[in-house]
Amino acid sequence: MEEIRTFADSIFELIGVSGTTANIASYVLMVIIVSALSWLAGYICRRVLMPMVLRLTAHTDVKWDDKVFNRTVLASACRIVPAIVIWQLLPLVFSESLFLNEFLKRATAIYITVMSVRTMIVLVDSIKDIESEKYVSMQQYLRSFCGVFKIVLVFVAVIIVVAILIDKSPLRLFAGLGATSAILMLVFKDTIEGLVAGIRLTSNDMLHKGDWITVPSTSANGTVEEMTLTTVKIRNFDNTIVTVSPQTLVNGSFQNWVGMQQSAGRRVTRTLYYNIHTIKVADENLKGNLIKHGFFTEEELKGEHVNMTLCCRYMEKFLSMQPEVNTSMQFMVRQLEPTTTGLPVEFYFFLTEKEWIPYEHQLADIMNRIYAMIPEFGLKIYQRYPKI
Repeated sequence: MEEIRTFADSIFELIGVSGTTANIASYVLMVIIVSALSWLAGYICRRVLMPMVLRLTAHTDVKWDDKVFNRTVLASACRIVPAIVIWQLLPLVFSESLFLNEFLKRATAIYITVMSVRTMIVLVDSIKDIESEKYVSMQQYLRSFCGVFKIVLVFVAVIIVVAILIDKSPLRLFAGLGATSAILMLVFKDTIEGLVAGIRLTSNDMLHKGDWITVPSTSANGTVEEMTLTTVKIRNFDNTIVTVSPQTLVNGSFQNWVGMQQSAGRRVTRTLYYNIHTIKVADENLKGNLIKHGFFTEEELKGEHVNMTLCCRYMEKFLSMQPEVNTSMQFMVRQLEPTTTGLPVEFYFFLTEKEWIPYEHQLADIMNRIYAMIPEFGLKIYQRYPKI
C-alpha cells in the first residue's frame, strides 16, 4: 500500500496537486482502490466460487452436501470475504491516523465476527434439516445439539465482540465467567432442562417426529410436527397446534399411538348393556328361529341353553367371519359385572384397518349388524328413556 501511495503522490505532483489537497486526494484514491478490491473479492466468490461449489455438490451421489453447502450458506460465507480484505488493507491506508486506524480495525473485526457466527448458524440450520426417509433417534439428537450449539455460538460471539470493544483478550473474559456461572445457569435453566428432557425422550425411544400422541394433561391429540430443545409442536386433528415442553412429556405421561400404527391391527372395545329381564332359557321357538336364520345348527342347540350364552357364542363366531377383523389377534365377547343399568357385555377385537376414517366406518358397520341381530336371540339392549 505504501508503494501505491508513493506512486499516487508522484502522479499528483506531476499534475500540479500538492499539500493538503494531495493528501486528501491520496486518501480518497486509496479508499477507492481498497473498496474496489473488496468488491472484486466478493464478486469472485459470488459469481465464480459459489456456482462452482454448487455444481460440484449437484453432481455427487450423496445428498447431505446439497443441504450443507446450499446457496444460503455459501452466500452468507461470501459476505465475509470483502470484510476480510477491508480489515487487512483499509487500516494501512489510515496508518498515520491512530484513532481512525483503530476504529476501522475494531469495526471490521466486529463485522467479521458477526457474519462468521451468522454463517455458522445458517450452516447448523442446514445440518439440522438433513433427514433420511425414516426419522431416527440420531436425527433428533442432532436437532437438539444443533440448538445448543447455536446458543453457544451466539454466546461466544457476544464475548468476542465485547472483548474487541474494550480491547481485551477474549480468553480473559472467558476466565472471568466462573463467577457468573450461577447466573448463567439461571438464565439457561429452561434450555438445559429442555436438552436433558429431549435426550431422555430420544434415548429411550419415547417420541419421534410424525408420531401420533395424546397428552392427557393438555388438549394435545395429534401428530408431532417439530421437536426442539424447549418445545414439542403437535398438530391436532382439527389443525390447531399445541405446544408443550419436553419436561411436560417426561415428567408427566402421554400416549404414543405408534405401536398401534405399526401393529397388525387397531383395537376395538365396545360395551353393550343388556336388559337382565330378557335373559332366559331358550325355548323351542327361539331355537327354531336361530336355526332358521342360520346362526346355529340343530345339533348345536340340543340340550338346555341360555339365550345370552348363545348370543355371546354366535357373536364371537360372527367376528371371526368378518374379513375386516384380524383373527390372528385376540378377539372375544365377554360379560362384565352386572350394573343397575343392565348386564354389560364387552366386544373386544382388532380391525386390520388403522386409518381413522376407514376404521370408524368398518367399526360402525360391524356394530350396526350386531345391534340388528341381538333381538333375534330374544334379548334387548338396555335404554333409559327420558322423563316427560
